[in-house]
Amino acid sequence: MDISALPRIDEHTTVVAADPAAVWRALCETLDRSFTRPHAARYARLVGVADRTASGPRPLTEGSAFPGFRVAAADPGRELVLIGRHHFSTYALIFRLEETGEGHTRLRAETRARFPGPAGALYRLLVISTGGHAVLTRQLLSAVRERTS
Repeated sequence: MDISALPRIDEHTTVVAADPAAVWRALCETLDRSFTRPHAARYARLVGVADRTASGPRPLTEGSAFPGFRVAAADPGRELVLIGRHHFSTYALIFRLEETGEGHTRLRAETRARFPGPAGALYRLLVISTGGHAVLTRQLLSAVRERTS
């Protein structure tokens, strides 16, 4: 998948009071826990995601997967690139970690996605245009921040 060819949807940022190594651990644990819960797995089946079960090495590294996502690249403490596809979209979620000094790390989550056809357009309307995706992404970043406390 050519991630750079996917249209940019949004980016959300938080600052975490921890070093990049601690934020990386919290990010991997939060993602794994969030997307393997029963409701996430049901949603993954409903929309027909390519990766429906958790598999591969833990902690997350290239080739690891959980419902909805496969790790395309992992540079611990710096960047985690997740990709996925389902009936209505092809997408990437890119997490970037930047040390900001004094024991803090900026964590950014960038979403890129394509929504082909009429069904994709409707899905985009329901998930992106309503703000639901933004809310879930911000909750995910908050969960990472809380996990490092």
